[in-house]
Amino acid sequence: MRHLICAAILALAAWPARAQQQPPSIAIPPTVNVEGMPPIPTSIADDLARYGAYRDAQIVAWHPTRRQLLVNTVFGQFPQIHMVDGPGRARTQLTFLSPGVPRATAAAPVSPASFDPADGNTIVIRRDATGGTEGYSLYRYDLASGAITRLNDAKSQSGVPVWSRQGKWIAYRSGERNGTDRDLFVMQPADPSTARRVGDTSGNWDVEDWSPDGSSLLAVEMLSNTETRLWTVDVASGAKKPLTPNGSEPVAWFNARFAADGRSVYARSDKGGGMRVWRGSIATGTWTPISGDADAVDSFELSPDGLMIAMIVDRGAHTDLQVLDLGTLKPRPLPAIGPGVMSQIMWRPGSREVGFTLASIKSPGDVYSVDTSLGTLTRWTFSEVSFNPDVLPAPEVIRWKSEDGLTISGILYRPSTKFSGPRPVMIALHGGPEQRDRVRFQGRSNYFLNELGIAIIYPNVRGSTGFGRAYLDADNGKARAGAIKDVGALLDWIGTQPALDKTRVLVQGPSYGGYLALESAVVYGRRIRCVMAGAAMTNLVTFLEQTSPDRQANRRAEYGDERDPDMRAFLLSISPITRASELKIPTMILHPGNDTRVPVNQAHEMVQALKANQAPVWYLEFAGVGHDHFPGTAANNDLMLAAWTLFIKTYLLN
Repeated sequence: MRHLICAAILALAAWPARAQQQPPSIAIPPTVNVEGMPPIPTSIADDLARYGAYRDAQIVAWHPTRRQLLVNTVFGQFPQIHMVDGPGRARTQLTFLSPGVPRATAAAPVSPASFDPADGNTIVIRRDATGGTEGYSLYRYDLASGAITRLNDAKSQSGVPVWSRQGKWIAYRSGERNGTDRDLFVMQPADPSTARRVGDTSGNWDVEDWSPDGSSLLAVEMLSNTETRLWTVDVASGAKKPLTPNGSEPVAWFNARFAADGRSVYARSDKGGGMRVWRGSIATGTWTPISGDADAVDSFELSPDGLMIAMIVDRGAHTDLQVLDLGTLKPRPLPAIGPGVMSQIMWRPGSREVGFTLASIKSPGDVYSVDTSLGTLTRWTFSEVSFNPDVLPAPEVIRWKSEDGLTISGILYRPSTKFSGPRPVMIALHGGPEQRDRVRFQGRSNYFLNELGIAIIYPNVRGSTGFGRAYLDADNGKARAGAIKDVGALLDWIGTQPALDKTRVLVQGPSYGGYLALESAVVYGRRIRCVMAGAAMTNLVTFLEQTSPDRQANRRAEYGDERDPDMRAFLLSISPITRASELKIPTMILHPGNDTRVPVNQAHEMVQALKANQAPVWYLEFAGVGHDHFPGTAANNDLMLAAWTLFIKTYLLN
């Protein structure tokens, strides 16, 4: 008996010790469905915390009469609108919305809110309150009282509102007629019952500007992401007049603005190959370039007096600000601005001061302004960053040749020099495909560089923007396989670099980048250690059939028309689901549950197919979140990054 009691005591004494061997793990919220993933130690979240302790600010709008501006900043779970009363002053939070106010992104570089030019007490906000289904509605915010009034419902799927120069009226696009076409509407936000459709349109239309006298709209008809047309539309009658010619080759026109006299129009276009700013005569329809052929222009805005144009000009991995006098087309002298990427450029009303957001390797983004008369640079916001990236090597632009001889480039971030020997590599493929990667703040990815010794490469494979029209179109239709070969050529390049470990490579990406990652893992699986894909297309045919109806024509122009039998067979041949049986490396798939662009069944089918391979598959599905701003909340982002880190430690490093 005495031996039995001793044995029981020893067992009881040992039990807590065994329990302690299981480290505490992160709690999974009920809105996230997890399959195949082991518990995530809380130590991972603790390690990441230092690298996630930062904030940024994006410029949203200038006050119409005061030197004040609105910024978008994340506090808590969601991004919200704040007022900044002057340079360096505190941010006063105005909105407390759940979900918050969408932030500008590379894919959607638009402002979510704007002031009535005639009433500094009225702000109109565009946001999606449907849980990610992109049912955008418009809201009127009263600055004095803080009251928010919804102006239309989610069925409208409203576009970004554009104020008339006199104020009082906004113009916007809406899908309320049938959910597929995007029509033009006008409304007085003070009286939502004034909303009315302008003219008869079909297809995908949007508003660019109002004429100076308020009688016409400048509108864009979007046939695809790479082919658009500009029109003037009479606000009273709806009569349309084309401004751009229909040539034999598709041309894209963006960012269009009426000149101050209303007799001409400025627009950004890839007419002739490069992305330049053009001036067109409304009377004659003739167009003349006003920016240099060597200066690819990301965006522009005309000064309030119509005498100057401010342009964000592409300089490869960075951008520059350029201001031209429209009378002479000569540049104005500007103060030195540190290297980085500028966005959301906008002039302060009634002034010669232009504001913008500037992000860099050292900063996730802050708001600055340049007074073009005084030649001074002013910093408005000072966002905190907990990790100093100066301890890491400077990023490098790298280039390699693809199989067909096309030169591909990307950005390489090397890990801390405290790590020796060939380093594992993460290939991070951007979405789009009409996007690009530049040198930027790495945020929590600095953890991979500084703590895990992983090198990160951001490729701009064919189809990326910023490299000319031919490069942009080089992946269209049946040329899609070329983008996969660009990744294969990058694997070849990695194999030639002594500082990189070709045997430990992770390929990952969101949306289209996730598709590329999965298909690359199918084709080059023996050379890739593991793969992660977020909100990725896995079957290009069913993706085109099931994506939101308003996007189908646009996406068919990019990928090909699946209704054509020959194209359908080709699209299936380059879909990861078709060869899923060959994908036997560890795979992590994440997807938003309310995705209307890439429906969640794309992930479900791929996960089920991979399970049949007996290969490790981790799956996380985030309910109540859509494609556009995935993963949706700060908590979701924390969980996703912790899971990603565990996946990397498990399969890339071990």
